[in-house]
Amino acid sequence: MSSPAQERSSGVQLVSALLLLLLSLSGCSSMDVLMPNYINVLNGTTVKIPCTFTSCYKMDAARFAMNWTYQETLNDTEEMFMTYYKKRGMVPLRSDQFGDRVMFAGNLDKNDLSITLSDVQSDDEGIYNCYVRNPPDRIQGHGVIQLYVVTELPPPRDSTIAVAIGASVGGALALLILSMVVVKCLRRHRKQELISEEKMEEEGKLEAEGVAEEGTKNVSSLPEDL
Repeated sequence: MSSPAQERSSGVQLVSALLLLLLSLSGCSSMDVLMPNYINVLNGTTVKIPCTFTSCYKMDAARFAMNWTYQETLNDTEEMFMTYYKKRGMVPLRSDQFGDRVMFAGNLDKNDLSITLSDVQSDDEGIYNCYVRNPPDRIQGHGVIQLYVVTELPPPRDSTIAVAIGASVGGALALLILSMVVVKCLRRHRKQELISEEKMEEEGKLEAEGVAEEGTKNVSSLPEDL
């Protein structure tokens, strides 16, 4: 059974994939880093911290740059614990905070810079920054996520009401669309009937005029009485 944190991470990745698709279809104007605002992690477990980015340009390994940093919630000092090297890719750095508990878990080909942090401890709680630079994009991307370490995860939210509201809204929209289609079809049908009636009336007038003209010709050709 997936945890709320994993579901949230999957949701972010899905949104990222959709944004990448939309940007590839419609063009883009700047870089954007996609991360959830916060994540709850159970003490002693392994967590995936997601970070993906969108860019107008395909990643160039020779010019790409990124850093992961950590800072305590009430401390402005940032400690870099992972970076990107042109020949080695994503590499964890020696860190007194994390040791060897951090690993790269993303996919550079898909603009995914996610990491995993194993054996989460209470002092791992804090702010995680994902910095990205992908020239020729001139804007540096920056994503921030707050990690909270808890002794137990909060119960999943009851989605029954949300589902019911979604179903109601969806049903109302479907009904509205169906009504619009029906009205449009009725108007089109009525328009066709009016055209047919006008055409029939016109043909009837032409036939009546033809009969009247033929009758006039017959009367004029009758012989006069002697």
